[in-house]
Amino acid sequence: MIPNPIRKVLSTFRLHDVRALLMGGQACVFYGGAEFSRDTDFAVLTAPENIVRLDRALAELQAERIAVPPYEVALLERGHAVHFRCRHPEAAGLRIDLMARMRGVADFATLWERRTTLEDAATGERFELLSLPDLVQAKKTQRDKDWPMIRRLIEAHYLAHQNDPTPEQIAFWLLEARTPEILCEVAAAHPEHLAAGQLRRPALAALPDPPALSLALEAEERATRAEDARYWIPLKAELEAFRRAERQPPA
Repeated sequence: MIPNPIRKVLSTFRLHDVRALLMGGQACVFYGGAEFSRDTDFAVLTAPENIVRLDRALAELQAERIAVPPYEVALLERGHAVHFRCRHPEAAGLRIDLMARMRGVADFATLWERRTTLEDAATGERFELLSLPDLVQAKKTQRDKDWPMIRRLIEAHYLAHQNDPTPEQIAFWLLEARTPEILCEVAAAHPEHLAAGQLRRPALAALPDPPALSLALEAEERATRAEDARYWIPLKAELEAFRRAERQPPA
């Protein structure tokens, strides 16, 4: 069941025909990787007509920007997240984070093409989410909390589909699973897919040794975290410049 404040945001975006995809913690709830999330995070299309629709939805939600950077399309397109807090009575206090570009994640047109559509059983409303593979990519950050979430997302997906998987699901598990036992099971059950996976994921060379695989996965995570940290260096410098500018008294 979708909490009422989040349903209000989703419904408002849908009412105004905003081209946006739910991601972050709330998407993880839908995919079975989390039990609760207080915020709503969206990937948004920055085409001018969609920004107009987005602005109307934010106005209806009485959403106010709460932190740097400013709400500017150019900053969204550079990879910044813009943060809002809703004041509408049906979503009071709920935070909305918007992004248009993420490291290692496809462009919005591609994300929209392979999105997941869910229907609220209580209301019949339909909502658009990042696909699970794209959500996993978006979660590959330097933040400690994201890596256990990636693991849980893929574990839940594996448990739901392991008995009759598609070739695409098998490839997804081999390339993204972070649980050594699952990787060993998939490799043993579907050896015909292993060679292709090993070409794209060096950590799989440690199969079928779980301890060695654990070490390889830890090294893979460290490298990805470091890559994300490097990506954010210029963006964090811009954020600090925005903070300094906002702290300065008007001339």
